[in-house]
Amino acid sequence: MLEHKLITKRIGNINPESIDDYLKHDGYKMLEKALSMRRIEIHDNFEASKLRGRGGAGFPVSVKLMALAKESRTPKYVVCNADEGEPGNFKDRYLMEHDPHQIIEGMLIAAYATVATQGYIYIRGEYANAMRIMQKAIDDARERGYLGKNILGKRFAFDIEIRQGAGSYVCGEEFALLESIEGKAGRTRVKPPFPTSVGLFGQPTLINNVETLATFPAIIDIGGEAFAKIGTESSTGTKLISLSGNIKNKGVFEVPFGISMRDIITKLGGGVPNGRKIKMIQLGGACGPIIPEYMLDMVIDFERFEEFESKTGAGAIIVIDDRFDVFDILKRISAFFEHESCGKCTPCREGNLHMLKTVEKFVDYKATEKDLNALESLARVMHQTSLCGLGQTAPTAVISTLHYFRFSYLNRIEESNIEEAA
Repeated sequence: MLEHKLITKRIGNINPESIDDYLKHDGYKMLEKALSMRRIEIHDNFEASKLRGRGGAGFPVSVKLMALAKESRTPKYVVCNADEGEPGNFKDRYLMEHDPHQIIEGMLIAAYATVATQGYIYIRGEYANAMRIMQKAIDDARERGYLGKNILGKRFAFDIEIRQGAGSYVCGEEFALLESIEGKAGRTRVKPPFPTSVGLFGQPTLINNVETLATFPAIIDIGGEAFAKIGTESSTGTKLISLSGNIKNKGVFEVPFGISMRDIITKLGGGVPNGRKIKMIQLGGACGPIIPEYMLDMVIDFERFEEFESKTGAGAIIVIDDRFDVFDILKRISAFFEHESCGKCTPCREGNLHMLKTVEKFVDYKATEKDLNALESLARVMHQTSLCGLGQTAPTAVISTLHYFRFSYLNRIEESNIEEAA
């Protein structure tokens, strides 16, 4: 079995809008277990698990948890990032719509471990159904005594509110998200300080995405050491993959780290329809690298991806067959980021606009070698100097294609010269 269902094991077996169904399948049992443990035991389990964030950056979760736990200032907050604005990603929506109480239970475990008293789930505005299901789950959990004061008879109080996004991609970035929850324009902040010390409303705050928090009950269930045995040495546990594009079986698959992309595409995805060939694959969504077919045997692993100046990202794999031109794809990506930039910092605000204009020259067969050099320089400057993740990752697709598809740039310049001469 290629799939390893750890956090999706209930999906298909429960009614996501029934708390009773969740309880029948060991729901909130891991919260009970966590409340019977000393907080240091919980932290030890997370440290042993080697869990890394599933939202894209892959930061060690135990470091965040301990940093928040050590803060003496109150109140403390736990924020669930459910903005999921990355094109090609839909696994967080899948979790919210099919097992919402698992996310709440994960937030409760995080809150108990760090002595936090209030939680927020920031959901993108387009996810109306997910928002409705999550709100019902919160209401039902509160009614049954899993949220509020004296939870399960313990001196532990925690409650959750939903905040709705308004379609801004940049609000998936942690500081822009906090600004939005506070009722301000969704723009990032200069850091440090980091959220665990100065976060929401200036207070210590833990921010993790939906998949990360949904993994917390599983770690309490099987223990950190057992969790670390799943996957690879550097990338433990399972990963949700959003598989889309020119593929037969689109959907969300939970796989252990260490599986190859080729197995995911051919065995789980069923391959490309109509016998067409794979031309390229984009990883992680619009902000991720575009790689050629010959790299499909690379395994899903944080360290392996970092060798290629990439990250596993949020887990999207977008398959693109041989009907598509690389520059048409880059134009769509560049137009997206040019539109979504908040405009706060110059490298992102101006860089995305100039990147789009330069890519359009390649699309229109008007590019020169000077344009190639300018594009390469611009992409690197944006990556190194932008204030937040949007500007830093917006040129990733361009940077990766300049490396893996450089012949396409050179051929297009040659074709442009021929057209101009004609």
